Amino acid sequence: MRDAINRIEGIGAYLAPQPLVTVLGVKYLHLRMEDGSDLYVTERGLPFTKCLMPENHWADDRWMKFHGVRLPGTSAVHRVTTKKIDGRAKEIVIKWNRMGQDIPGETQVQAEEAGAEFNSPFLEFSLVYELHSTRFELPGRFYTHKPLAIYVPRKYVKAEQLGRRQHRMQAIERSHREIPIDWNRNYAVIYEWLKGIDAVEAHRKGLLENRALAELVERAKNDLNAKGFVVSDNKPQHIIVRPAGNGHLATDRWGKLLYGLVDFELLRRTPVREERLRAEKRQEYLVRQAHRFEPRERFPPGLAPVNILGVDYVYGQVESTGGGLWVVGRDPMLFDYFLPEKWRRTPRTRLSSAYEVYETVTRDNVHVVWRVSRVGQIPDADPFVRREKRILDYGYNSPFQEFSVAMELARQGIETTYPRAIYMTGHRSTVSSSLVDDSRYESHAALRTPEGHPILSRQHEYVTIWGYWNGPDDALAVKDEPVYTGIDALAAYREGRLSQRGYVRVMRAAKHRMAAAGVEDLSLRGTHLLLSIDRQGRLATDETGLPLMRICNFELLKCGAAGKP
Repeated sequence: MRDAINRIEGIGAYLAPQPLVTVLGVKYLHLRMEDGSDLYVTERGLPFTKCLMPENHWADDRWMKFHGVRLPGTSAVHRVTTKKIDGRAKEIVIKWNRMGQDIPGETQVQAEEAGAEFNSPFLEFSLVYELHSTRFELPGRFYTHKPLAIYVPRKYVKAEQLGRRQHRMQAIERSHREIPIDWNRNYAVIYEWLKGIDAVEAHRKGLLENRALAELVERAKNDLNAKGFVVSDNKPQHIIVRPAGNGHLATDRWGKLLYGLVDFELLRRTPVREERLRAEKRQEYLVRQAHRFEPRERFPPGLAPVNILGVDYVYGQVESTGGGLWVVGRDPMLFDYFLPEKWRRTPRTRLSSAYEVYETVTRDNVHVVWRVSRVGQIPDADPFVRREKRILDYGYNSPFQEFSVAMELARQGIETTYPRAIYMTGHRSTVSSSLVDDSRYESHAALRTPEGHPILSRQHEYVTIWGYWNGPDDALAVKDEPVYTGIDALAAYREGRLSQRGYVRVMRAAKHRMAAAGVEDLSLRGTHLLLSIDRQGRLATDETGLPLMRICNFELLKCGAAGKP
């Protein structure tokens, strides 16, 4: 998409600071107009970017008067031919989006019974793109008008005047973490005009009899359902047919009537498709994690293989936040699973009162644990207590050191939770210099991103993402069934699963194993060790009767690999 953008001359002045943004899986070129309006252009709209700029159609009242026409329906829909720019014009449809509004008229009862709501413009485009892609899943292409752009005028309007309900808009906001949704601005979807006439007009002109019209409406409904989608307002006005010029309508080579669909503000997946996609996404993830370190020859634009402190990563910038993301392994297909919009705002459970560590299930149905790194913070330790002074002198590991230690322990046969990804936030943090430990920023100064920026910066926060422990990656890739349930050693003692003697034995064993590997936990606690409960509800043990354990906290592990580079 970047190459296509570079070929469009004269749009540099309109580019937003982050010109490329991905929302719900669809890439957009974000243009900011001189008046503060925004235009989000899809890949299909890129060749017509100049034509789609608002001053070349909607924003010019005189042009709209002579070249635009309002189409019938309950929503505000206009058909217009854009001005000719660089020798080309485009016939488009502009429809004002009704997200957050009550569904009017005869559609309301049917839609509400099905739990339907008006789609946001970004969700609508995402679903239409997905509908187009079903031709790779099932035979047969589904014809629709093509999504070109989303136009957001600068003018502010009170949400109540737009008919937007608070609870609906809040739900939309929660599902669109890649981009802010403004309650007080209008949004319009821009589609390519689909040539032809709607089924109602065809019936009025005698091209469709009553029975044929009813059969076409039912066929469109069934075809859509077969692809895994449904619309709550299945109207003949949304079915476009094409007169053949001989008093008949165009048909395919099998004699079946050709048709296309328009108007997708109430399009949604069927429950069966929704569940299947989540299951497929999760299974693909499990298989790829089991093979994440296998070499990959091709990386898509924007992603690059890097190695930091002995750990292989796929690195890329996060378009939605301006941050950075390092995903463990060599598989670029795993990058998308850890974008912050997939896990940052999903329902979560806090796992510690002392640390910012959370358990969540991502939008791709992947169970992870994420933790806000304390790198750069001065540990809350007493400098006059010998044991705590060692913590102060050492400081918290960087996320990259944590992952490096975890991988080194695993190489030496000491089990750990699985390091998955490191996310660097896009926002700038403001911390008093008196509270900052500069040691890691100084020791990491030579480590750079492919763009030449420091991987560790005082101006950003970092989040480490770990696999939720429920079984080995290899086992889950073969059969997606939890093998274990994790519980930390202290919790196991409190629940009576471990005696005092057993707890002490576990702590000593962990300390000795790490020492043998050249690693020391400067503040070893029972919460740093993860034990496993098997399917029978018992603590899983090794051949000596010692509970199976995994190291799960790495911020104060000291070893050669975690030292200053």
